[in-house]
Amino acid sequence: MNTSAELLVARPWLRHYPPGRPLEMSQPPYPTLVELWRGARAKFANRVVAESFGARLTYEQMGRAADSVTAWLQAQGFKKGERAAIMGPNVMAYPAVMIGILQAGGVVVNVNPLYTSRELEFQLVDSTPRFLFVLENFGATVAAVRDKLPVEQVILLAPGDLIGLKGHLVNFVSRRVKKAVPEAPMQGATTFTKILAEARKLERQPVAVSGDDLAVLQYTGGTTGTAKGAMLLHRNLIANVQQGADWFGDELPTTATVMITALPLYHIFALTACFWFQILKGGSCLLIANPRDIQGFVKTLQKSRFHIFAGVNTLYNALADHPDIGKVDFSTMALSIAGGMAMQAAVARKWRDLTGKPVLEGYGLSETSPVLCCNRPDIEAFTGTVGYPVPSTEISIRNAEGVEVAQGETGEICARGPQVMPGYWDRPMATQAVMTADGFFRTGDGGVFLADGQLKIVDRLKDLIIVSGFNVYPNEVEDVLVEHPLVNEAAVVGRPSAASGEEVVAFVVPRGEGLTEEDLRKFCRERLTGYKTPRAFLFREDLPKSNVGKVLRRKLKEQL
Repeated sequence: MNTSAELLVARPWLRHYPPGRPLEMSQPPYPTLVELWRGARAKFANRVVAESFGARLTYEQMGRAADSVTAWLQAQGFKKGERAAIMGPNVMAYPAVMIGILQAGGVVVNVNPLYTSRELEFQLVDSTPRFLFVLENFGATVAAVRDKLPVEQVILLAPGDLIGLKGHLVNFVSRRVKKAVPEAPMQGATTFTKILAEARKLERQPVAVSGDDLAVLQYTGGTTGTAKGAMLLHRNLIANVQQGADWFGDELPTTATVMITALPLYHIFALTACFWFQILKGGSCLLIANPRDIQGFVKTLQKSRFHIFAGVNTLYNALADHPDIGKVDFSTMALSIAGGMAMQAAVARKWRDLTGKPVLEGYGLSETSPVLCCNRPDIEAFTGTVGYPVPSTEISIRNAEGVEVAQGETGEICARGPQVMPGYWDRPMATQAVMTADGFFRTGDGGVFLADGQLKIVDRLKDLIIVSGFNVYPNEVEDVLVEHPLVNEAAVVGRPSAASGEEVVAFVVPRGEGLTEEDLRKFCRERLTGYKTPRAFLFREDLPKSNVGKVLRRKLKEQL
């Protein structure tokens, strides 16, 4: 084991850690997610674990529902290591199903419910789950390719499942707004309510699960190309939860905390940094089923007292601009955390002005469970960096040849730590391509270490625009554009140019009326050097985004 002195030499950022933070990750109290859940259920039985549509479940109530899922799966012959997929937003049944699968020794395959039938088919053929739990609202997507899926049985979830009488009203409204159930019954389909009833006569059998067992297949690559399943072991996820606890531990109230969980649980940010982090701390998640309904979201916030808020830049921006956001009581909020995409300084300032709390930006990927770095919890204002690597995490900035660059130079961010995946599901060549000989994961992101040890993300290397040999990073130009008072959102991409190789093109969502291309060109010329100033400004009503609100530059390039 390295001494503290050796660690400070090898990882100079450790010198800038907040007081009391361990240089190396503390020993996790539980080796697996299953044991973490079992311990939390016993310790916090009567605490609220989740809230959905105004209804709450305790740890014990959620545990009984999860036990029923486990018993039902085992009655179907479900074996350790087999896969089961969940396709739905943040409804109460989601965590119950997830825990139930894990307790059976199974592997959770998280599926984006906004996928098209083609995307769904690709992921399920790739991961071969025996069972698919899907919110009934998205049943038509499944039905369209049902005969092509390797799924033995489909289980339809409803938004109001597990929340009692209130759930019947929620389901009634949901079915009135959108026909949820496919017109023709799907082969092998049943309902979540039915399997819970069947499970009353069944007993759950214990399954031995270790830290080296596969827990989750987290598909990535949706913004850059073909999706790949990142294999996240129990020990990867447990490590990242513990790293979060080490980093934030003394910044949170000692009582049970409530985290606003608007990011979907099928996304790795919410899965680890929201749900499982809260389980370790004995807290609860206020589940937001549809964060795109900003009006409804704000109404929920008005009725709630919460301690942690987690979101992405676009969500923070939409909330801060809502006319009723001033009616929300932020007095109990201790932390605001951002990830998933670059946080823009203008949005961060609006949020701090609104709430009195700065946004702590973190950085990570599906392949890293996800957190690699985070701002210090004691910052007073937005830093424009992603802070410091969390305990037991090594970050190396390397050039195209894989050689570490000098401090202050830009290169590819490479990471090594207990939260890093062992590889991609059934893709040894893809795994080999992203892992270095000394065990670092190549993120594909450009970054630089500042003099004080903070890591600054420059941009996705694939998004880099090269104008006449000069590097242009889209994030930098976007940050300038959104400073304009009449710009709501902006995204920057490159397009081929005979004169300069590439040129900068900006897609802009105006705020109100009156914005012109000449206004923006003048605004940018005052703040950016000539080659960074966009050659064209294209106005749009909205920008294409991923399920968590990340702008899809790839889609914009296709438009060009």
